[in-house]
Amino acid sequence: MYLSREEERVLNGECGAASQTCMRILVRLGDLFGAEKLIPIDSAHVSGVSYKTLGDAPIEFLRAFATQGARAKVPTTLNPQSLDQQYLRRRLPARLVEKQLDILDQYGRMGFERCLTCTPYHLRTPRRGAHLAWAESSAVVYANSVLGAWTNREGGPSALAASVVGKTPDYGMHRRENRQPNVLVEVGKPLENEVEYGALGAYLGKSLGDRIPAIQGIDGAEEDWLKQLGAALATTGMANMFCKTGSRKDRQLEKIAVEAADISGTVESLSSGANAKPDLVFIGCPHCSMSEIERVAGLVKGRKVKPDTEFWVCTSQCVKQKAGPCVEQIEASGGHVLEGVCTVVSWIEVLGIRTMVTNSVKTAYYAPTLCKAEATLAPLRDCVDAALQG
Repeated sequence: MYLSREEERVLNGECGAASQTCMRILVRLGDLFGAEKLIPIDSAHVSGVSYKTLGDAPIEFLRAFATQGARAKVPTTLNPQSLDQQYLRRRLPARLVEKQLDILDQYGRMGFERCLTCTPYHLRTPRRGAHLAWAESSAVVYANSVLGAWTNREGGPSALAASVVGKTPDYGMHRRENRQPNVLVEVGKPLENEVEYGALGAYLGKSLGDRIPAIQGIDGAEEDWLKQLGAALATTGMANMFCKTGSRKDRQLEKIAVEAADISGTVESLSSGANAKPDLVFIGCPHCSMSEIERVAGLVKGRKVKPDTEFWVCTSQCVKQKAGPCVEQIEASGGHVLEGVCTVVSWIEVLGIRTMVTNSVKTAYYAPTLCKAEATLAPLRDCVDAALQG
């Protein structure tokens, strides 16, 4: 891979040990995938933030890396952590809290923004055509498919390296020729809600692997529904984007038919906790947008959470701050608007949560293994009804 004179200086260690390590990671990655050069990026998004999934060993690596002078060269956001600062922090064991805060401190020393979210585009929308180095799979699909930005599905280390260097290898989704659809998806029925869009994504992820689908009939879909489609597509498969159909060229592609039974069957297969009383009703995977917070607030007005039921709405700090009155309304009902946390990588089993209702296919997919909880899928309105009295 070609390196400029300045890039060679970094690789030779002339700009510090941390930058040298990062450049080595990027060069190795570029060599593996046949990249010819590095390209500048507008932003990075780093995963590997939750202590539950990260564990102890990487903390010392992060500490050493920060001590060696690793610093973000481009705006860099972080994925959600395992707790929020107001509610879960008070309920979880002190050791878990201390370890989680230590991880955040090390990232903070490197200049990474503490907007802990899987939807960094709600904080700052990338410009169309911008090259990014994002490690959160749902955000990668959304950026490529809805926002028109260009990013590979980075791992946590490669996204961190790209942040420190300010560049990423030019391969994969950074190349126009790799962003073309290669299969046409014909959906047999109109999709009616976010759960059905998520089910479509999960079904296609299992069927397509890393192939890019052009999907008929989603031109007028709400962006929040497309967010669920992309998150589920990335959960069960390796595709990094989807396309909306419309061109004649798409009609020449290999065709895959998705019938109503495929959608309903996917929802049923992921609803392992059907008919069980939920310990938790959870909305916000990926993190809720402003419009989703507003909708929840409208549905809870004048109602109260059922006894012995947790009702969580997860979002980013930036959205929660903008949604002040809506947040107050949700919390007046007995619900909790949690910022910066992901239920999937939190310690809900420590809190005794064994069953949940959610509108997130991604959560339903991971809950049995990562959370030891059974999940039932339901659209947002039905989730709220499951949580509240009256």
